[in-house]
Amino acid sequence: MKPAKIRLGDLLVQESIISEGQLQQALSAQKQSGRKLGYILAELGMVSEQQMLGFLSRHLNVPLIDISQYRVSPDAVKLLPEVQARRHRALVIDDKGSHLLVAMSDPADLATVDTLSAMLPKEIKLAVVSESQLFEAFDQFYRRTHEIASFAHELAEEYQDENEFDFTSGIEGEQDTTVARLLQSIFEDAVQAKASDIHIEPDVSALRIRQRVDGVLQEHVINERNIASALVLRLKLMSGLDISEKRLPQDGRTQIRVKGHQIDVRVSTMPVQNGESVVMRLLDQSAGLLTLEQTGMPALMLKRFRSLLTRPHGMILVTGPTGSGKTTTLYGALSELNQAQVKIITVEDPVEYRLPRINQVQVNGKIGLTFSNVLRTTLRQDPDIIMVGEMRDQETVEIGLRGSLTGHLVLSTLHTNDAISSAIRLLDMGAPGYLVASSLRAIIAQRLVRRICDKCKTSYQPLKDELVWLRQLDNDVASIHFQHGAGCQSCNGTGYRGRIGVFELLEMTEGMMTALKNADTAEFADAALKSPGYAPLAKVALTYAKMGMTTVEEVLKLVELVSEIVDEPITEYELVDGLIPDAGEQGDG
Repeated sequence: MKPAKIRLGDLLVQESIISEGQLQQALSAQKQSGRKLGYILAELGMVSEQQMLGFLSRHLNVPLIDISQYRVSPDAVKLLPEVQARRHRALVIDDKGSHLLVAMSDPADLATVDTLSAMLPKEIKLAVVSESQLFEAFDQFYRRTHEIASFAHELAEEYQDENEFDFTSGIEGEQDTTVARLLQSIFEDAVQAKASDIHIEPDVSALRIRQRVDGVLQEHVINERNIASALVLRLKLMSGLDISEKRLPQDGRTQIRVKGHQIDVRVSTMPVQNGESVVMRLLDQSAGLLTLEQTGMPALMLKRFRSLLTRPHGMILVTGPTGSGKTTTLYGALSELNQAQVKIITVEDPVEYRLPRINQVQVNGKIGLTFSNVLRTTLRQDPDIIMVGEMRDQETVEIGLRGSLTGHLVLSTLHTNDAISSAIRLLDMGAPGYLVASSLRAIIAQRLVRRICDKCKTSYQPLKDELVWLRQLDNDVASIHFQHGAGCQSCNGTGYRGRIGVFELLEMTEGMMTALKNADTAEFADAALKSPGYAPLAKVALTYAKMGMTTVEEVLKLVELVSEIVDEPITEYELVDGLIPDAGEQGDG
């Protein structure tokens, strides 16, 4: 039955949840904004969301449901199109046979209830849910999988043979073409899934579209193999690449707008056996940069890192593989250093985020604008701080090191596995030991590990072989109560939701500098392992696992060279105060 019409404000006053004065204040604000009273009351802090939900549940005699714990029927969800679901703040969560169960954030809206009753094929019964959960459910259940498949089939019908596709036709301005709608659906699906990368890979008999979510690829297979060339052509046109060149790799860049998000897309094409593979890195410009606190760096380490950033000269390296969050950390540091009295110049390939007041240079090897050439000119531009996107060769390394000796703070990245091997890599690249010892101040190594889904977290007993490896980190590991995610609708059955940064900070000591001067890598590694405050990545990750934040599986991914790990187990490392829920979701950063 439909709920009886009620005056929400009057009932809240009767229940002594708000006062008459608060009601009049909210009604006045409602006249100005036109928004619903419940939202305004919550916005003004007069009632909490849970209070409002409980109140609506009692007075409308409808159940209060936690969608994350409810087994939502995907078939039932499809009964209401996404546009209507988002417009009316409603989700069909179950088909009970005789009726449909519809979750709403405001079941007291009788006009919306009447509209839904007319649209849906069965009688409806209502449930109340929080609006935040409802929006999460929209992104989770209204994935574009069916829509992508439909557009792909439509495009394949238009071009029975990929060789029939006219590569000379100017489709650049035809925004309503099927290929444009297909790509738009692919981008929308990726943004909803919070993917950092999209891979389009032609196979012998199918086209694979894969998205990297929380560092792991998720695959969607399209049977219409012949549409691959049409997709590649459209992407090349969008990113300003040569559409006639299919034999050589190309790199480009474009911007798209998806659901209010301004997305910067870095496009890379590569010829493969069955056509051209395309990988797109998605950078959400509208989301803004993460601060150093938001990277998830522990409070004690963050304090030490900030102290290093205040030094007038020296080199600080941030290391790790692609996708470990190095760029996010560096940009977070630059944001704090970016002041009117400081000149900052960056040399990048490519420039990922545009920052005000900072002079950013994008290298271009085709015209000789290389890291080393730009860096030489940069030193003549009177900078205080220089950021070099990556130390790629001996020349760049030496210029950067010498620049740090002449009164500049130099920040850069290096692709190595940990902090100790980073300093050794500089020596391997040909940099003189005395120069590295004089210039290098600290190295941060980092990774991103997946966070356990809070909705399906449960206890976990490590396997015997896992315990063998874990004992290399902590002898008392058998007494630890580990957890993992069982898999639920909220995490798409993976057991993980979001990622968090794992960091190790290595500050140079006298012993390490002496070893570097002598180019003695073994002595340097030994001095680094004995450095006070240094904790290897795997040990920090194990501490996260002890706290129930990540799993044994994620810890074991970081266990490398276990025979060199120090015996003493680290403490909580002041981790709790410095942790932020989700770190490093934006591409490499």
